[in-house]
Amino acid sequence: MNTLLAAHAVSTSYTLRGRRVDVLTDVDLAVAPDCVTALVGHSGSGKSTLLHVLGLLTAPDSGRVELEGRDTTGLSDDALADLRRRRIGFVFQSFNLLPQHTALTNVALAYAGRRRAGEARARALLERVGLGDRCEHRPGELSGGEQQRVALARALVNEPPLLLADEPTGNLDAGSEAVLLELFRELADEGHGVLVVTHDQAVADAADVVHRLDGGRPAVADRGRSRAGSRGRGRS
Repeated sequence: MNTLLAAHAVSTSYTLRGRRVDVLTDVDLAVAPDCVTALVGHSGSGKSTLLHVLGLLTAPDSGRVELEGRDTTGLSDDALADLRRRRIGFVFQSFNLLPQHTALTNVALAYAGRRRAGEARARALLERVGLGDRCEHRPGELSGGEQQRVALARALVNEPPLLLADEPTGNLDAGSEAVLLELFRELADEGHGVLVVTHDQAVADAADVVHRLDGGRPAVADRGRSRAGSRGRGRS
């Protein structure tokens, strides 16, 4: 199985009232292209912290993160920012849309190239996620599910191979959740690597590979769903 993103013996901690608190301890995790990977665990297990490390937003205390085979240890802030912009798409539970701008502008502003190309790319992505008729609506005029699909379009505007999603269905109803999970599946089938942090068992059940954290340590991983015609996807 090819690896798009890999964590090797990642550990991180913080100091509270003079005491060291370990958040992650020797975590290994891999995300493959063509695959939806779920990261699950109880609240406080370190899921979101690990996602920030994997997304190159926070450096681990020890261990390393490799993106497309490249060790990111020691890269400058500018180099890390460029990797995040061009190679990683982020989707968050709270959407993080700019309320004063339209859906189209929210997506286009994230584009790394020329403005006109960004607007065309944004419009095509909004069409893809079923919001072609909502391009000129502001976030406050959209449902939660629609806002999350705008956020997904924004995450994809620079055509990143990797998508990281932190509790993306936490604020959605069952119907909107199903739509979003189907979009994740389509992206994986097109070759993207998708990593979803979730406490929702339905989301985990839809994944190809499931990793579990328990107290910041890797627990026994589950097999993802069994899929006929899965083209030999690996399971952990």
